[in-house]
Amino acid sequence: MSISRRKFLGWMGAAGLAGAVGTSAQAASNNTFKGYPNSNAVLHDITRCIGCRKCEAACNQVNELPAPEKPFDDLTVLNEKRRTTDKTYTVVNQFGGDKPFFAKKQCNHCLEPACASACFVKAFTKTPEGPVLYDGDLCMGCRYCMVACPFNIPAYEYNEPLTPRVVKCTMCHPRIEKGLLPGCVEICPKEALTFGSREKLIKVARRRIEKYPQRYIDHVYGEQEMGGTSWLYISGVPFEQVGMRMDLGVTPAPQLTKGALGAVPIVAGLWPVLLTGIYAISQRKDKVAAEETA
Repeated sequence: MSISRRKFLGWMGAAGLAGAVGTSAQAASNNTFKGYPNSNAVLHDITRCIGCRKCEAACNQVNELPAPEKPFDDLTVLNEKRRTTDKTYTVVNQFGGDKPFFAKKQCNHCLEPACASACFVKAFTKTPEGPVLYDGDLCMGCRYCMVACPFNIPAYEYNEPLTPRVVKCTMCHPRIEKGLLPGCVEICPKEALTFGSREKLIKVARRRIEKYPQRYIDHVYGEQEMGGTSWLYISGVPFEQVGMRMDLGVTPAPQLTKGALGAVPIVAGLWPVLLTGIYAISQRKDKVAAEETA
């Protein structure tokens, strides 16, 4: 694929920026970020989810995504263990045997995101409103974010030949800015999803657990995992049984990656050389192709 001069200069600029910020990047900070005041979150009560997939349909409509191979009222897909893709920002999976239970999966919008920690051009940012957003204009396509995410969420548009992006749930950030609910929260018929202040939702979750101890596991998933997330869960079964990792610990991602990111200035310094070579090869390939055509 030919590389335009504009694209090449954009890459060079990003590489120069990475080299300039070096060890001062927020991702390598030693300080633990406790979250923005009044930041929003979503509480997913797994005991209330019925696996109707209406949240998937709402997400598809709000984000103007392609229609799935099977319609949203086809619940046979719940028998598959699905993950998010570049065309599906959220999925509901079924777990259990005779008495099934369901859990929704999407970006958990970490307080200190691993994707942002691994991205040395700062294509990912944690917003004061709660969502973790992605800027495709800054992205260099290295996909370190996909490797870094402990929840296996970011997806890459491999079939997009010209401007591939990393895509994931945005917690409907444009709707939040307008005072609206995320699409999945608004449509949920059983109120399995609740949107609001993260601090208040943790209290709501705790009250439910205390009031119905026989119904819930005494744990709010996301309150502390990886330093905390803006998508919280409560469940009636152990979280391992709904496909959630319990080996993450409570240390935020930047503290785990700060040592590796210390080498970023060295690596970034090599990017201009590498990209110059790629550009030269691309231009020569186009020249040879033109001569052969002539």
